[in-house]
Amino acid sequence: MISKGSPAPPTVRIAAGQGFWGDWLEAPYRQVTGGPIDYLMLDYLAEVTMSILQKQKSRDPTLGYAKDFVPLMERILPTLVERHIKVIANAGGVNPPACAEAVAAAARRLRLDGKVRIGVVTGDDLLGRLDGLVARGHELTNLDTGRPLRDVRDRVRSANAYLGAWPVVEALRQGADIVITGRVTDTGLTLAPMIHAFGWKRDDWDLLAAGTVAGHTIECGAQCSGGNCLVDWERIPDLANVGYPIVEAHADGTFDITKHPSTGGRISVPGVTEQLVYEMGNPAEYITPDCIADFTTIRLAPAGKDRVRVSGVRGKPATDKLKVSIAYFYGYKAVGTLVYAWPDAYKKAKAADGVLRQRLTALGLEFEAILTEFVGAGATHGVLALETADLDALPEVQLRIGVRSFDAAAVERFTREIAPLILNGPPSVTGFAGGRPKPEEIVAYWPALVDKRMVEPCVEIVEV
Repeated sequence: MISKGSPAPPTVRIAAGQGFWGDWLEAPYRQVTGGPIDYLMLDYLAEVTMSILQKQKSRDPTLGYAKDFVPLMERILPTLVERHIKVIANAGGVNPPACAEAVAAAARRLRLDGKVRIGVVTGDDLLGRLDGLVARGHELTNLDTGRPLRDVRDRVRSANAYLGAWPVVEALRQGADIVITGRVTDTGLTLAPMIHAFGWKRDDWDLLAAGTVAGHTIECGAQCSGGNCLVDWERIPDLANVGYPIVEAHADGTFDITKHPSTGGRISVPGVTEQLVYEMGNPAEYITPDCIADFTTIRLAPAGKDRVRVSGVRGKPATDKLKVSIAYFYGYKAVGTLVYAWPDAYKKAKAADGVLRQRLTALGLEFEAILTEFVGAGATHGVLALETADLDALPEVQLRIGVRSFDAAAVERFTREIAPLILNGPPSVTGFAGGRPKPEEIVAYWPALVDKRMVEPCVEIVEV
């Protein structure tokens, strides 16, 4: 653990343990037990995750956070305390205080009283403030369509501003061993301990950009250490034992990407490059609340086995806006599947699709959209695959058809029209995957911007 007032360490090790809510449960444990690290970074949140958590909180005010985080912490807390490893996680979702209290209770069960301080970062949740913001002239215009939020205001489920690294830095300065946040940027979870350890200032744009690049590199977990990797993927060793990435950062903004010894996967320049271009818009202006990072300045070089050195990153001043992630109700959907076997698998699936659509029309059902995919016959590569494949030779084809509508009854009726095709449609159905599909609510995404002055992060410390 880094004590307040101590000299800046030559290296800070920040290990990624989760790339999304649902990532490998063993990864965080392996990161804290597999070798020396200073921080464990856990990224749980995606845009749609916030609306799911908001729905949970509306049903039970004690929920609204990533529940997997609590048993994980109970498992690794003794090791964290023993090895002085700090944790930074956005597992708080839309209810960071409840998440913090649950972790505190776990620490008490482990008799760690007096040994754990939990920092809680809030202020990102704007759901209860939307009407006031709109009334003050903040239209929260959709960045993709230009529409004002009032067009869908009555259907909004969640609204969260992306906070940056500085509230996390403040929690660390107040002595937090575990920092639990809501919607903090993925990159900010890694940048914050670098700012804290090295004393970087708010206008150290090149340094902040370097930390942002570090965060972007490891925010998706094993995606930069061999997982989901296109380059020479068949030769990536021992993916069953894949090692999650670790940033070894230095005060001058340079850093290495590596992993624990004796773990599988691979850290390489091509693999790191794949992750760097993931979810990127303009590479010269990767915008975060903390800075703008210029990805065209990044220099990568091999620095030993499973080690890539990153240097040269340049940054620009931060903007005066924060991105707001808004989720809103957009009707209902259902998706059903049937599998047709050779011979003529593709022809049978196409015929079944035609029969189903004809029956839906005869029932007078109207849908905003009906989408059919023939998995195995072009669902992924579309027309190109259909032109090049020998469709008559396909051993099996999965018919996957989905509908979307604001009429829940129409979607429900659609779900009842699929199963009959097993006996009254084209022959040789071999599987009815998952049984009769169930209607689901559709949550649509609304990206917007808000003036930074309208968002006030708050940091509190919970003593165990």
